[in-house]
Amino acid sequence: MKLGYKLAAEAFGPKELIRQAVQAEQAGFDFVEISDHFHPWLDVQGHSPFAWNVLSAIAMRTERLGLATGVTCPTVRYHPAIIAQAAATLAILSDDRFTLGIGAGERLNEHVVGQGFPSVRGRHERLVEALDIINLLWRGGYQSYEGKHLQLEDAQVFDLPEKLPVIAVAAGGKDAAELAAIHGSGLFVTEPRKDLVETYTQKGGKGPKYAEVSVAWAPTAEAAVKAAHETSRWGVTGWKVMAELPNPVNFEAASATVRPEDVAEKFAHGPDPEPYVKSVKEYTEAGYDHIVLMNAGPDPDGFFDFFSKELKNQL
Repeated sequence: MKLGYKLAAEAFGPKELIRQAVQAEQAGFDFVEISDHFHPWLDVQGHSPFAWNVLSAIAMRTERLGLATGVTCPTVRYHPAIIAQAAATLAILSDDRFTLGIGAGERLNEHVVGQGFPSVRGRHERLVEALDIINLLWRGGYQSYEGKHLQLEDAQVFDLPEKLPVIAVAAGGKDAAELAAIHGSGLFVTEPRKDLVETYTQKGGKGPKYAEVSVAWAPTAEAAVKAAHETSRWGVTGWKVMAELPNPVNFEAASATVRPEDVAEKFAHGPDPEPYVKSVKEYTEAGYDHIVLMNAGPDPDGFFDFFSKELKNQL
């Protein structure tokens, strides 16, 4: 099992995210994952730097730490040719430490380019075409592609790494898990669902299986829940809400009735390692082997200290 730390690009500026990644490596994490957003979920979070710039800087400041996008949508705000080029470059800069996590996206980030946001079916169709284009460009040479939604004309990625990155595809249901097995080379989830692993492997998926676990560290359970409720209560609303709302103000409204106790149920929290170990075990028992801890607590440095001194040896 590999343990990762989620860099919350909605909650911190670019220099702080780089500093946290360096701290994560020193604390003993195997990799970091960064969200690729244009907007934060809530205005109180207050940030949204360009994830690819941050990852490039982290690659130059670390030695063994794996890097991943968690996740990038390669179909609306970006064209997949740009993602193919960016991922190849980052793989070279990081000496093959990069994993390309991709998904069908959220309206929150994708609507900004004025091209609308497709239906769920349309998103999956575009995602398949985007994966086809990325894999085509990674073969080398000039390539063209004519899809229902996406096109590519006489394009070549000139700087390709010797080892191509894993493409971990986000899946919230069985259809997406099947898509990950057929068109990607890894799986990415946010729930401890064994059925997604089973679908992925039954359809031929053999790559790493990433999963995000919501946690909130603070010296007291009360302080942890308070911080998580303030910045991360949007996570309780569920994916059908999270994928569809266009701006932070909409998430403010959608999460207005979320109570601290609702957050406490979703997040392993407080100073005791036991709930963290229990939450991670849910995912490993379901078959996931790359576990990402998403800390919504108020003190990242305190969390790194907690992880290195108390938690790491129990996981």
